[in-house]
Amino acid sequence: MSTDVISIVALVSMVIWGAVSQELVKSSEEKNEEKNGRKLITLMSAGSLLTLVLTISLFQNIQF
Repeated sequence: MSTDVISIVALVSMVIWGAVSQELVKSSEEKNEEKNGRKLITLMSAGSLLTLVLTISLFQNIQF
């Protein structure tokens, strides 16, 4: 993958994990847990997938 694509994926991943953090703080304050739970699962799945893409890309670029 090109450096530009990896940079964009990294930025999107950081934004998603920031949103997960905010939702966790918000969910501790609110009672509407079912809606927040679905949103958290979606955000965490997307964040995990992007983190996996970044990790695979990193290991492919390492020269042993």
